[in-house]
Amino acid sequence: MDEELHERVREVIATVPPGKVATYGDIAAIAGAPSPRLVGRILAEDGADLPWHRVLRANGTPAPHLAHRQLELLRAEGVLADGQRVNLRTHRWQG
Repeated sequence: MDEELHERVREVIATVPPGKVATYGDIAAIAGAPSPRLVGRILAEDGADLPWHRVLRANGTPAPHLAHRQLELLRAEGVLADGQRVNLRTHRWQG
């Protein structure tokens, strides 16, 4: 992977403000990444220092293996979920 693209994706994720969320696809589009999956890979491999919890799937749900912790962190920022789904119309970041 291109190091410049990797850093661009990280920078975009870092700018998602508290109380807002973005989808993997949103991040990919803003950073110029070819795929939302690449964003997920970057977060999995190099995202511990980023606000990873603010990045959701396209349907507003968290990754299943992180759901409890992710929704807990979002709730602390005022982002409430209906069950396991965050309302993107209400909380989506328009970066």
